[in-house]
Amino acid sequence: MKRRVVVTGIGLVTPLGIGTEQTWQALIRGQSGIGPISRFDASDQASQIAAEVKGFDPEAWFEKKQVKNLDLFVQYAVAAADLAWKSSGLSITDDNINRVGVITGCGMGGLPTIEEYHGVLLNKGPRKITPFFIPRVIPNMPSGHISMRLGCKGPNLCMTTACAAGTHAVGEAFRHIAYGDCDAAVTGGAESVICPLAVGGFSAMKALSTRNDDPTAASRPFDRDRDGFVISEGAGMMVLEELEAAKRRGATIYAEIVGYGQSSDAYHIAAPPEDGEGAARCMAAALRDAGLNPENIDYINAHGTSTPLNDKCETLAIKTVFGDHAYKLAISSTKSMTGHMLGAAGGIEAAFTVLSLYHGLLPPTANLHTPDPDCDLNYVPLVAREQKITTAMSNSFGFGGTNGVVVFRRFA
Repeated sequence: MKRRVVVTGIGLVTPLGIGTEQTWQALIRGQSGIGPISRFDASDQASQIAAEVKGFDPEAWFEKKQVKNLDLFVQYAVAAADLAWKSSGLSITDDNINRVGVITGCGMGGLPTIEEYHGVLLNKGPRKITPFFIPRVIPNMPSGHISMRLGCKGPNLCMTTACAAGTHAVGEAFRHIAYGDCDAAVTGGAESVICPLAVGGFSAMKALSTRNDDPTAASRPFDRDRDGFVISEGAGMMVLEELEAAKRRGATIYAEIVGYGQSSDAYHIAAPPEDGEGAARCMAAALRDAGLNPENIDYINAHGTSTPLNDKCETLAIKTVFGDHAYKLAISSTKSMTGHMLGAAGGIEAAFTVLSLYHGLLPPTANLHTPDPDCDLNYVPLVAREQKITTAMSNSFGFGGTNGVVVFRRFA
């Protein structure tokens, strides 16, 4: 019998702010975190815009000499995990030290470090490569550093499943607790690859928006004039706990996680099937796992990337699963404000979904001025909505045809 699992801590490091409250308030205001790329000279790139984390001070979490040995995605992950841990009030004791896990998601790891030290190799030779090169780039370094920082000796895993990685991490943490492999877990996603190689690579795939003259309007999910996603970075972490343990210590419970689904499109390396059937099977699997009917869902935080194919196919998938109820659902894409954080997206958007349940506030889909005729559902356009919801879903779909969906319920 599965144990019940709840969310007791949230930590966010995003282009909208450092910390959960700052990020959430900006999101609800419909504020964009997107602007011209400042990380490097992007003048020769087709896409010259990104959603960069601003005002992040790594020395708030690390000693100065340690900072240079950690890629940004690890720094963001540790900071978000620390914020989530503190908000949860959980502590490591002799009784639970082996029962608290860390399961994180990351799509691409330390690509900026790879780019930097490839240059070092070519220009200065192999003996000038730092011994920290490998530990800086491995995608599972967030889970390793978080475990060491907090003293968690339970399961330590990393999901590297492209843009579904953060969602898969949350879902796997849920299952590890539900089936007794651990009693609590720090989980979510982290990513930071705003660098010439990543931007150039995604541009070569025609995946990125080139609305360079109007960055804040560039990410426009479900809008007729969308032209691609905007690359982003950040980290979103949550603390999940077995319900009875959380209640015994008087923890604040933000929501309960009740379902997790996975599927494969088995179709194409980057494009979804035109009917969205893989995404539909994934949402249906999450509903089965939760023991819910389609009409029980009130809100979906959509994958909603602002690419022509994704938004149309996700809309079709929602209609397939929810039928007539699809038109009664509230749906929004927070990528319209945060950009697409790749492997971090699922962790951050799961946290947004939990906060929507907790506060009774639905984030808007920014820039949705002219809906695509093929995207005819209720996407909470432009302005946040006060609405008490009971059950919500968060979708993530990744290159390689990998899909992940998690379902949360308001805790009362």
